Amino acid sequence: MNKQTLQNQLVLIGIVLLTLLISRFEFFNSERSFMFAILLLIIYILFQEVSNVKKNPDSIFLRTIPGLKAVEEAVGRSTEMGRPILYVPGIMDMNEVETVAGVIILGHVANMTAQYETSLDVPVSRSIVMQAAREACKESYLRQGRPELFNDDMVHYVTDEQFAYAAGVNGIMQRSKPAACMYMGKFYAESLLFAETGNGIGAIQIAGTASQAQIPFFVTACDYTLMGEEYFAASAYLSEKPELIGGVKAQDTFKIFLIFLIGLGFLARMLFDLDILSFNLVELIG
Repeated sequence: MNKQTLQNQLVLIGIVLLTLLISRFEFFNSERSFMFAILLLIIYILFQEVSNVKKNPDSIFLRTIPGLKAVEEAVGRSTEMGRPILYVPGIMDMNEVETVAGVIILGHVANMTAQYETSLDVPVSRSIVMQAAREACKESYLRQGRPELFNDDMVHYVTDEQFAYAAGVNGIMQRSKPAACMYMGKFYAESLLFAETGNGIGAIQIAGTASQAQIPFFVTACDYTLMGEEYFAASAYLSEKPELIGGVKAQDTFKIFLIFLIGLGFLARMLFDLDILSFNLVELIG
């Protein structure tokens, strides 16, 4: 038994003992003891995975995402055609995790546009997003040793109004005819307006969002789409931050645990209904 295995076993024992101890107090709802133990387990898994990544960055493998490979193709296509890249980081503010992920991916795109000296246009609908996007682009151009290619007008504010913003972005598409359009963030009804206009000008289109209602529109009209958690995994993959990569691994670990728990609950309920088991595991879990 190695040190890591022993540590995991001790933590699990500690979680059980702590749950049993706290459940004796009157202020604690003992019927929710199982959920409390699960919460502690989630927190432990998250911190453990982040710690593992910090110690050994190669300990977690994130598969290559096809949509990210397409970003490189899109930048190369824009460079060859001498036309700009249009990047839309959604229409919501920085309090949305999808917007944060979109700004992280923007930094990756800016790295490549700085390297290939390709024009980048980032219209935004929120002032805070504008500042965050400018900092991400500026850092990328500095990292590539091309600070002279960066200018603040690369990231510019349009309007907070949803359809006025959509009209403004569509106008930019029609006038500048970008070779590649990327939509990464939180979107609503304007998603189809963007995708149809981009398709009409013949641009290669790459989208990424966790908005379930908008994914079908992007899948239909765009060349590549990062859907749901794949979109967040892409931002973690590009950022190379231990906190984000460890979070992805922790989520996958807990999903496996939940699948096992659901299967166990289904089997236990079936055995209870057949009078093979004398107790209902589902009721015990709460």
